[in-house]
Amino acid sequence: MVSRVIPVEDFDLVVFGGTGDLARRKILPGLYRRFLAGQMTAECRIIGAARGELSDDDFRAMIAEAIAEFVPAERQDAEAIAGFLARLRYVAIDAKGDGGWGELKALMRRDVVCAFYFSVAPSLFGDIALRLKQFGIADDNARIVVEKPFGRDLASAKALNATLAQHFHESQIYRIDHYLGKETVQNLMAVRFANILFEPLWKSEYIDHVQITVAETVGVEGRGAYYDKSGAMRDMVQNHMMQLLCLIAMEPPYHFDPDAVRDEKLKVIRALDPVLPQDIVRGQYLAGNGQGGYVEHSENPQSRTESYVALKAHISNWRWKGTPFYLRTGKRLRARASEIAITFREPPHSIFDDATGWRENVLVIRLQPDEGMNMMVMIKEPGPGGMRLTQVPLDMTFADALGPEAEDVPDAYERLIMDVIRGNQTLFMRGDEVEAAWAWTDPIIAGWESRGDKPQGYDSGSSGPEDALMLMHRDGRRWRDIR
Repeated sequence: MVSRVIPVEDFDLVVFGGTGDLARRKILPGLYRRFLAGQMTAECRIIGAARGELSDDDFRAMIAEAIAEFVPAERQDAEAIAGFLARLRYVAIDAKGDGGWGELKALMRRDVVCAFYFSVAPSLFGDIALRLKQFGIADDNARIVVEKPFGRDLASAKALNATLAQHFHESQIYRIDHYLGKETVQNLMAVRFANILFEPLWKSEYIDHVQITVAETVGVEGRGAYYDKSGAMRDMVQNHMMQLLCLIAMEPPYHFDPDAVRDEKLKVIRALDPVLPQDIVRGQYLAGNGQGGYVEHSENPQSRTESYVALKAHISNWRWKGTPFYLRTGKRLRARASEIAITFREPPHSIFDDATGWRENVLVIRLQPDEGMNMMVMIKEPGPGGMRLTQVPLDMTFADALGPEAEDVPDAYERLIMDVIRGNQTLFMRGDEVEAAWAWTDPIIAGWESRGDKPQGYDSGSSGPEDALMLMHRDGRRWRDIR
């Protein structure tokens, strides 16, 4: 298989917050990898913008250190690094004042794609958007990239969308959710809509239930103050997991077109039923294994913020009526893993009445680690002694199936930033989509707050609270074991 890397148009990309953690860990190292892959022309430039007074050479030295730290050694090519660093510039910017904006305007070109990445706190989005227009830096062809959180409830999301809309059209705004840039997430659409094998079965008549899991082994150390104002519901379910649910459940769009895809995702969110109190479990990890618990990391001994949430959702439409979607996510769990598991129903009639070992067919889509898919199917166990059934995987691990080319697959941030330059909004959230997600999420949060519910403690390194197991067991189902 031959890799096909197509260079993007010439661009000027300004990264506000260019010296921050996200820029150093993800954005700039990712852009270096795209440069290394040959996806940038000689005229592409990246401009860091932040409060600190740095020279171009100071900024380049900082990014050189970031590449050394966050890019695998086998991808660090001295000549390529030098070529990439030569494309970097830096401007000291006062986001709330006038300082630096004239210098930035003088750097920008008018005959290339101009994009602005807001890698800053959402409270600065409005100030930066205003000044980009006020100083004549961004025109109607410019593109802006904004990071989550897109508000913390419906009211703040509407306010944020309204602020951005004062200065930019919806077609210029790219709300980035890095989960949508994962190779396997996009392959989910290909599996559904490019294979006659699956799409006819993709409905409640054949699918018993769907599980979506995002499990992390880390706690909230170092970001406890932020996380305590957010929690797993706002931090993961309302955005990342909601997007995964939409891609699984949406109707086929009329075309692989940005608005056509997002229209179908929006329909899914609007079809979600309210979640009943008995269908949601919240948890908070306890101290153990020589590590502190959530309350120590949040520095709030009375905290009722959840580090774990599991819930059962229903979609009231013809395709999914009667098929539950189980979502769970948490910190400090047994293993780091993200996956979607689609469990199919039993055959309507079994000819193997005396056979042992039958289990459901399950399509497992692994997002991390080891991105790939496998389909669990039944076969006869080899050997004599009657009809004994056993389950085996039809496995497609990308690293195995694609070989060395799998190493060249862009990570989520790389892919999404290149999509911004191309002007492709398919994998970005639209404003009405964000607001619909909050409209579903807000009543869930308001419900447990009004009841005064406390999250259930769970052991660090476990699979989560005991009540989360019961959420499945009472339906005669069980969570997949995450290892």
